[in-house]
Amino acid sequence: MLEDLPPLRDVVALYDIAPKKALGQNFLFDLNLTRRIARAAGPLENATVIEVGPGPGGLTRALLMEGASRVIAIERDARCIAALNDIAAHFPGRLTIVEGDALETGVGALLGDGGSEGPVRICANLPYNISTVLLTHWLETEVWPPVWDRLVLMFQREVAERIVATPAQREDYGRLGVLCGWRTKARILFDVAPSAFTPPPKVTSSVVELTPLARPLSCDRRALFAITQAAFGQRRKMLRQSLKSLAAPLDAIALLERAGIAPTKRAEEVDVAGFVALANALTQMRGR
Repeated sequence: MLEDLPPLRDVVALYDIAPKKALGQNFLFDLNLTRRIARAAGPLENATVIEVGPGPGGLTRALLMEGASRVIAIERDARCIAALNDIAAHFPGRLTIVEGDALETGVGALLGDGGSEGPVRICANLPYNISTVLLTHWLETEVWPPVWDRLVLMFQREVAERIVATPAQREDYGRLGVLCGWRTKARILFDVAPSAFTPPPKVTSSVVELTPLARPLSCDRRALFAITQAAFGQRRKMLRQSLKSLAAPLDAIALLERAGIAPTKRAEEVDVAGFVALANALTQMRGR
């Protein structure tokens, strides 16, 4: 069936889908590469795959070719819908196209009332300008484990390094590393050279896998998000200073002592367990 579809470059020309910088679009035309990404999200038999920002459908084709029983592709660029409809016609009943903004549409809404009988994966060459915001949204869901059992996502290499960083990589370690380390096991699978994209970005990209932990360390997620935002918002300052605004009218030093963390430490020196302890201390001191 796939052989009947025209090459992606011809599709882009036919529907006049020039990549838009404002939408963070960088298209992948190499089927060998898109199939490698799709296989990283596998096995896909009986799986529902949510794809964000499919563009003209390079990865979409690969996901269907690798056996995904259902792909739900959400795309905000109306120019791409016709190209995606062509793919849907070649894979009857297996591709659902949603014209909308992934930042405003939750995973549950995409799955619909029927949900999914099999596993749910999110696999995407994410638009770079919203990639970290989307990832944070998926991490902050109240119900955990989440409906998805794996994320396989493309990021700029520097973002990928921040996702998997620990205090051992101080320059890369930050709020994103804490949040990903708290609720998932994250690893970089492979890099993708700029030349693989149209237009080629100025940086190397990386495909990252995140799998949810069944039992993350217990804490109030809102407290953890607030603590990490305050701590890394002024990452060069000692925590006794950076947490002052967050703890008010409470005492920042008392907060740190309750969590068992030295007030002279900086955010980049505190591991995930330390931030969870801070979040729990904040919750206790606020009487929640």
